[in-house]
Amino acid sequence: MLRFIFRLAAMVALSIAVIMAVIDTTRSVAGSSLVMTPLNASWLAVSPDTRAAFETFVRAKASPLVWDGIVAWVLAQPGFAVFAVFAFLLYAIGYRRKRRGAEFAPSP
Repeated sequence: MLRFIFRLAAMVALSIAVIMAVIDTTRSVAGSSLVMTPLNASWLAVSPDTRAAFETFVRAKASPLVWDGIVAWVLAQPGFAVFAVFAFLLYAIGYRRKRRGAEFAPSP
């Protein structure tokens, strides 16, 4: 059940990555130059209140250094790339490996 939840979350993250990539591609074609929107700009455009709440939470619970060092760097990356990596990590967690030799086992 838990693997299913991780794979479902990976599918949602991959869907968001594809949507963000299509939006950036459309803007790139329209502007005749490469456009890669940072995750921070996309998040602020969609929901600035949750972005501010997330910053306040991270600064209060972890450290301002965590926000300035790690989270700010991630938010500066293109949104489609961040969600694609996130989708890959979630899928890797939910992946079920086939047992070696299972294809040679007799069927019950």
